[in-house]
Amino acid sequence: MSIKRFGLPKEGALPFAKAVSAGGFLYVSGQVPRDENGAIVFGTMLTQAKVTMDNVKKVVETSGYSMDDIIKVEVWIDDPRDFADFNKVYASYFKAEHSPARVTVQAKLMSDIRVEVACIAYKE
Repeated sequence: MSIKRFGLPKEGALPFAKAVSAGGFLYVSGQVPRDENGAIVFGTMLTQAKVTMDNVKKVVETSGYSMDDIIKVEVWIDDPRDFADFNKVYASYFKAEHSPARVTVQAKLMSDIRVEVACIAYKE
């Protein structure tokens, strides 16, 4: 079994890969609402959820997988009152027949962000 790492950290960055594939699985590290320069995108849950899910999609696709390959999603939201708004955005990224398993929990997040999303994808 080969292990591949994607998005390895640059010097001075946080010490983890954006994703790691092993045995057909892809483990995507928690993605947050950061722009292409690494700056946090502040705003409503709708704004932060879109940026975060775009980041998930980018990491998944850059690693050679698709959103249809995602089998498990983990979501952390800062305020449970944002749950409905998060779901509005989240639902637009998955076809009903490819809905992954999911867990969503409330947690105090780093850097005053509203949401973080990690996932596992699989393909043969």
